[in-house]
Order: sequence, then structure tokens, then C-alpha cells
Amino acid sequence: MRSPGSRSAARRAGRRLARTARSALGWWPRADSPAAAKGVERVRTFEAGQTVVRREVYRSGRVWNEHALRVVADTGEALVAACAPGAETRWPALYVKARDDGDQSARTKAFDVMATGVWELVAAVWQETELLLWKPPETWFSINAFYTADGLRNWYVNFEHPTRRTSSGFDTFDLTLDLVVAPDLTGWHWKDEDEYAQVRRLGIVTDAEHHAVDAAREQVLAMIAERSGPFADAASWSSWRWDPDWPAPRLPHTAPAVPRVAPAGG
Repeated sequence: MRSPGSRSAARRAGRRLARTARSALGWWPRADSPAAAKGVERVRTFEAGQTVVRREVYRSGRVWNEHALRVVADTGEALVAACAPGAETRWPALYVKARDDGDQSARTKAFDVMATGVWELVAAVWQETELLLWKPPETWFSINAFYTADGLRNWYVNFEHPTRRTSSGFDTFDLTLDLVVAPDLTGWHWKDEDEYAQVRRLGIVTDAEHHAVDAAREQVLAMIAERSGPFADAASWSSWRWDPDWPAPRLPHTAPAVPRVAPAGG
């Protein structure tokens, strides 16, 4: 049974998240809000089975990476999308080098490159795991589930910007901090806190964004405690698998990707 305290904690965290979001990014109205009724374009929705592109876009407007996904469901609550090994991606060259060579220093240097505002993207493909992603439009995080041949390997919370929908998918921006959660929700640990400290020092993550992440941390931990969001139906998520008849998602208008490994969470 969910305790009243955990429900109250989630509500309080959600309210703080809304306040900090306004200062960090500005705010855009929900499709059913009064502002939308005054002429703001309604939120674009996608059909199940449609290919969408998740892009990470830096504040300069330059794309940091892009990832082709298949829509599983798109509701008023969240967009649920997925991919399997072979899905097309594009990542900064240093990120791909870090994964290819097992060189963590190259990954660290990639953030220095980001701070300069100039980088090269190279084609790659997603490998190793199947991914199921849950992303509400206004949250500063997404909840991801990673699967291997043995089933659900772990949950993975990615702290990132709220989404802005595009004609081909949605834009966000990864803020580097992650939370890894056990498949049965009995334990969790923070990941990449060193990288988060680095991007804070570089000014890639602003003070306002940092406050939004702090509020999002509380909200996610409350969701785990009270089993809300996708955690409310953890059994169904645990049993989900990519349908082998589905083709691997492809990025629009790209040449076939070279057999490089895309950086993956988890």
C-alpha cells in the first residue's frame, strides 16, 4: 500500500519541479491549457509503430546526438518508445571513440568539446540491449528499461530537459546524471556524478538547470517508493520484449551506419 507520506512527497517534488522548470527553460503550455486555447499550437502526437527521432540539442541549437526509436504508445501522460540492436544513431566522434576503445578519457574530453560549441557527429548503431523509454513531456527525466536475452537488466533514470516535439520526434538534452535501479525496485545507485560535476564546472549545466535536477531527483525517488509511473506496472514492463518482426528504427535521410557501437546507458 502506498503511504500518504510518499504520495505527498511526490506531489511536493512535482510542484518544485514545475517552479524550477519555468526559470531554467521558460515554459510552454500543455495542449489543453488556457494558453493553448489562445492559439498556441497543440502538442504533436505520434502513432504506435511510427519511427521518431530523439535528439539532444545543446542551448546553442547544435545537435549533440540523435537516436531513431519506434513509438510503442503516445498518450497524454507520456511517450513510450523503444529500440533494439541495429537502431541507427549519431553521436559525437569522441563519444563513439570512448566506447570503441574503452577509453573513458575520450568521453571526458567530449564535454570539453561540448563547451566549445563545435563537434562532429558520426553514424553508429545501438547494440547490446533492447530499450523501452517512458518520457512525460514536462519532466526533467526519462525512465528507461534495458533488456538482455535474460530479460529486464535494470531500470535507468536519465536526467534531461523536458521535451520539445518536432515534426520527426522530440528534442531534449541529457544533463549527464543518472540513477540505476534494480529490476525488482529494491535498490538503486547514482551514476556519473563525476561527469555531472564536470559539466557544472564547465557551465554546460546552469544553476537553474541544477535546481531542476535536484527537484527531479526527489520526484523520481518518490515515484520508486510509491510505485507510480511505469513502476506501478513493473511486472508488465519486466515482461516486455522487442518484437523480432519490427524493423530496426532508422534515421531519416542517412546512409547506412558503420558498425560502430552507440554509447548506451545502464
